[in-house]
Amino acid sequence: MPDPAMQEALARFASRPPEQVLADLGSSPDGLSDDEATRRLTEFGPNAVRTHAARAWPVLVRQLRSPILILLFLTAALSLFLGDVTNSIVIAVILVASVGLGFVNEFRAEQAVESLHSRVSRRAVVVRDGAARQIDVVELVAGDVVHLGLGSIVPADIRVLRSEDLLCDESILTGESLPVEKNPTPVPADAAPGDLASCVLMGTVIQTGSCMGVVVATGGRAEFGRIALGLGETQPQTEFQLGLKRFSFLLVRVAVVLTSLIFLANLVLQRPLLESLLFSLAIAVGITPQLLPAVVSTSLATGARRLAQRRVLVKRLVCIEDLGDMDVLVTDKTGTLTEGRIRFTGTMSVRPEVSDEEVAVLGLVATEADFTGGKVSTVGQNPLDAALWQSPAAAAFEPSRYAHLDVTPFDHHRRMTSVLVRDGEGTVSLVAKGAPEDLLRICIGTSDAALALLAEQFDSGARVIAVASRPAVGQKRISIADEHDLVLAGFLLFADEQKANARESLDRLEALGITVKVATGDNARVTERACADLGVISGGTLTGVQINGLSDAELGSAAEQATIFARVSPEQKARVIRMLRANGRAVGFLGDGVNDALALHDADVGISVDSATDVAKDAADIVLLEKDLGVLADGVVEGRRTFANTIKYVLMGTSSNFGNMFSAAVASVFLSFLPMLPGQILLNNLLYDAGQLAIPSDRVDEEQVRAPAHWNIGFIRRFMLLFGGISSLFDFATFALMLLVFNAGPGEFRSGWFIESIATQTLIIFSIRTRRVPFLRSRPSTGLTVAAFGVVAIGAYLPFSALGPLLGFAPLPAPFFLALAGLIVVYLLLVEFAKLFFYARVAAPPVPERRRAPSHRIGRRAAAFSVGHSGASGFRPASSGPRSRA
Repeated sequence: MPDPAMQEALARFASRPPEQVLADLGSSPDGLSDDEATRRLTEFGPNAVRTHAARAWPVLVRQLRSPILILLFLTAALSLFLGDVTNSIVIAVILVASVGLGFVNEFRAEQAVESLHSRVSRRAVVVRDGAARQIDVVELVAGDVVHLGLGSIVPADIRVLRSEDLLCDESILTGESLPVEKNPTPVPADAAPGDLASCVLMGTVIQTGSCMGVVVATGGRAEFGRIALGLGETQPQTEFQLGLKRFSFLLVRVAVVLTSLIFLANLVLQRPLLESLLFSLAIAVGITPQLLPAVVSTSLATGARRLAQRRVLVKRLVCIEDLGDMDVLVTDKTGTLTEGRIRFTGTMSVRPEVSDEEVAVLGLVATEADFTGGKVSTVGQNPLDAALWQSPAAAAFEPSRYAHLDVTPFDHHRRMTSVLVRDGEGTVSLVAKGAPEDLLRICIGTSDAALALLAEQFDSGARVIAVASRPAVGQKRISIADEHDLVLAGFLLFADEQKANARESLDRLEALGITVKVATGDNARVTERACADLGVISGGTLTGVQINGLSDAELGSAAEQATIFARVSPEQKARVIRMLRANGRAVGFLGDGVNDALALHDADVGISVDSATDVAKDAADIVLLEKDLGVLADGVVEGRRTFANTIKYVLMGTSSNFGNMFSAAVASVFLSFLPMLPGQILLNNLLYDAGQLAIPSDRVDEEQVRAPAHWNIGFIRRFMLLFGGISSLFDFATFALMLLVFNAGPGEFRSGWFIESIATQTLIIFSIRTRRVPFLRSRPSTGLTVAAFGVVAIGAYLPFSALGPLLGFAPLPAPFFLALAGLIVVYLLLVEFAKLFFYARVAAPPVPERRRAPSHRIGRRAAAFSVGHSGASGFRPASSGPRSRA
């Protein structure tokens, strides 16, 4: 439930004038001093709702929370109490070793997460000591004055001090899809929490406009922080993790049925109760891939390390699987297909009385930058304005000759910026700068020659910004309604070169089964020219105007066909993403600008680049440290390789474990002794699992990464029954060999089956890991080969070692190993034939419908407010920061 005290404090700030709020918080328009900000950060803690520190205890608890494991520990302790010291100690040691192995691997994976997370910074523009600077969002404190622009994730609960056409998307808190208007005007003191129009709330997104505000609540004291803390530290689950959960339920059902039958059978045969219970529980543990979480974590951590070496950072390990699952990539053009280094190349006047230099001056004064101080900062500016201010034209600009009177900032509906400016002679003018198609609609008297010149520039692939003006005598303020009857002055020209390897990267993505679509705010003809130069075969172009005229169903169908979405607003990009996802596609979005933030939030996996705006990097799940689609292709391959290697372990573990445990169940009924002692079953499982920890480093066949793979429990069940049945068949052959040929006693029988079991279930990995002929057409990694044969060697040696008698083993005659070698060869050949039969008859599994709860978005966005230590004081909801003086 919401904290009434916190809501009351926020409402109090919302109802007071901005000057009073600043005074209450001990701040000013110049912000806090560095010393005061440091003091408050120390006292009240970071602006965080998550930690990404690797902590040992939670990992250890995860290893121990299996009810079967706990029950086995208790039964072993009871066995010790009743005098079966040796067996109970052996079981305890093996269980401790198994838990320790899983703990070490999972904890190493978490350390990898911490290392990667710490390399991704999330920034906010804050005023300290009167100067604007960028700091990490977790360093914000109450009283900080913050600048927010289009697409920004609001980093704390903030009282608006000044705003320009501010609309905020609060759907993450309220579920309402329509944006909410915000402004500095105080609201009534009794306003409901949803009506605090003078505040922007943590975790919401600036949809249009900009603002300056003062932080009033951070971390767990903010409303979003309270909700995020209520969800706990657990990250939202992906399709991959949900598949693991479904698989675990399958194993639990199999284990319960098999264990219950074995236990009842042994009781009917009047075997000792404790021995029967231990054996049944050991069977239950044996059928479960104990190290599956460790294998998954190790696979993901290995993938993350490989990606980091290739200059790709993932904010959550499970994002690797999301990346591999992607089958549609929607990408912005700038910084992805192009170099992303926008250059101002010149001006073109369309009026004889206006020179090219004067067009450049009009372009400079029509930016949102404050040039009254003589020095202009490009921090937070859009790339086009930044390029203009960094050009030679800006060096010749005399800021003292002009005074900014008012501004109507850029938004993605108008696609223009308007300013009211007074020059040195006292003439007041309205100057507008924006997309030519939109600006020309409010211009008068535009000549055909100017339109032809514009078309020529579009066809050449240039990025063009139009500049227009009109007299505004006597005006002191302007609004959107004043944008009319302008006269076109000329064009500002910009260039962004295509990437040299873009075509090669697009080919790689196509080979991976990924459909590439381009969504851009740029002109359709410019985008079509850029795509044509890259050899992209277009399925058609949809413009923002056309998208607005389509229903969701119509857009979903059209978006599947179209390749280019041009002159689209941030909301339209996000809508296209949502419609593609509604069609069952796994959609990745790659963007680097503030106008890409909404689409990055709505995609299955948001991808940005290191040179992107902070807003885009904040919204992304994955950050490419190199602006290269080839690096993205590497990431996709890594995601699919991780999934493929995990499935190898699942298929091998379930089939082998099920086969061996089924054999044990049958043998326990017909033999006068247990076919394997509980400790031997657990040791078998431990050795086998330890050898499979090398799977994450295994090679993956090319065909396994050509398309996304998905969990299919039916497929796993059929695989388990077929190959588990073959495993049991050879187990029974081994039983016959031991009893009828070698007249084996209990110790020799257990030794023989232990060795055969270890050998068959370990060596089968070389067949299961590929659909090809193993070794000849698909080579395993060196690590997996060494691990597998090493485990078999250890298993074969144990009956002859000093530990053999303690473990209940007896030495075996040499002829047994010759017979065993023959059995293994026949077994592996039969598995190969069964593999051909199985895959020839298995249809591709249906792609599961993707549905994500609101908690997924909250957990994903909460990752932006994360610290790397457990002492995150931001988790203290009892304090609301510096006290109001009223």
